[in-house]
Amino acid sequence: MIAIIIASHGEFAKGLLQSATMIFGKQANIATVTFEDHETSDDLKIKYQTALNKFDTADAVLFLVDLWGGSPFTVASQIVSRQPAQMALIAGVNLPILMDAFTIRDQPLDKVLAHLEKSGKKGVRRFAPETHDEGN
Repeated sequence: MIAIIIASHGEFAKGLLQSATMIFGKQANIATVTFEDHETSDDLKIKYQTALNKFDTADAVLFLVDLWGGSPFTVASQIVSRQPAQMALIAGVNLPILMDAFTIRDQPLDKVLAHLEKSGKKGVRRFAPETHDEGN
């Protein structure tokens, strides 16, 4: 089963996991990593390594980060680059992506990535109520 690390600037990652847990239930091999104002990339590396060390067994590790190019992304991309067959990274995490990751994490990593890219885009939609002309 794929282990998941949710990472963000500030407490966003923790909030996402809390919301997903309320809807989907508690999950094994999930960790959050937060990057705070006073921290450096080295602090983030340590946090990622701590999270990785806590996982029981995992077929692969998926990093879901908040923002392409930010520190959580940059440090995670360095880790993933060392083990690209067993690790992957998606930026732009949102609640639909996380919940979908919970449902498909028993699949091969490449299938999970393709599915999450599609579901993430589908999860962002605009509500456009129909307008009704009541004769005014």
